[in-house]
Amino acid sequence: MSEYLTTKELAYLLRIGERKAYDLASSGEVPCVRAMGKLLFPRSEVIAWLNASRSGPQVAEPPLPPIVAGSHDPLLDWALRESGSGLATYYDGSFDGLSRLGSRSAQAAALHIHEDNGFNTQSLRDALGEAPVVLIEIAQRQRGLLLSPETSDIAGFSDLRGRRVVLRQNSAASQRLFDAELTTHGLTRDDLTPLPTCARTEEELAITLHDNKAEAGFGLGALASLYNLHFVPTHSERLDLAIWRRAYFDEPMQKLLRFIRSDQFQTRASEFGGYDLTGLGQVHHNGASG
Repeated sequence: MSEYLTTKELAYLLRIGERKAYDLASSGEVPCVRAMGKLLFPRSEVIAWLNASRSGPQVAEPPLPPIVAGSHDPLLDWALRESGSGLATYYDGSFDGLSRLGSRSAQAAALHIHEDNGFNTQSLRDALGEAPVVLIEIAQRQRGLLLSPETSDIAGFSDLRGRRVVLRQNSAASQRLFDAELTTHGLTRDDLTPLPTCARTEEELAITLHDNKAEAGFGLGALASLYNLHFVPTHSERLDLAIWRRAYFDEPMQKLLRFIRSDQFQTRASEFGGYDLTGLGQVHHNGASG
């Protein structure tokens, strides 16, 4: 990560407009340098400047562990490794990720929670209020019924009655959406023949179906061709990454964020299929307090 912030990055850090950031630099209020006609802001000096402006008791916050929690996504998981970010992962579903963000036991969480008017934003506000967390779009992706290689006679949720189905854990947003769809179609889990153990990641669900241990599961279209599965698309959803703002500019997170904007990431998304990166990087929420 560069030792210097651009004007846009400084404005984002301070939650001000770029014009105001220019004004701070012009008046000499914020540490800056000029290089070839461009304003740059030494990151360490800006942080020191902010700390010097603090009022009230000085309370040191413990460091956030370098962990990305929340929902498992095969493309994001690949990027975390390939980018060399050094961030660890703990995938146990979107709602578990929100809980870990709230307890500050993770720097970030991947979320794909379907809401009445969109995705993730209201759930994040309900869990953390206006805490200084930024919600950044990673991709739009296709979800639906994944079917084992030997199953081709399931066309929708109504056809799941009596069928062997692999479920996800209750903290997974996909499982809550699946249960809601069952209700919409006049079914409950009691009408299915679920496996005794759930799949805790998207890939575990796909592998279970590939091995013909179940006939159907509610999973990602991106994994269908990889595991030779049939796919019945039913939903489009937005995958976001919720990040504590004080971890956003740290080296591990910046490595990841730079990588997901690379051509390599775009190419890998195309290879998977089922992803739309049109909105990649769009900020859908930026908590105010901190």
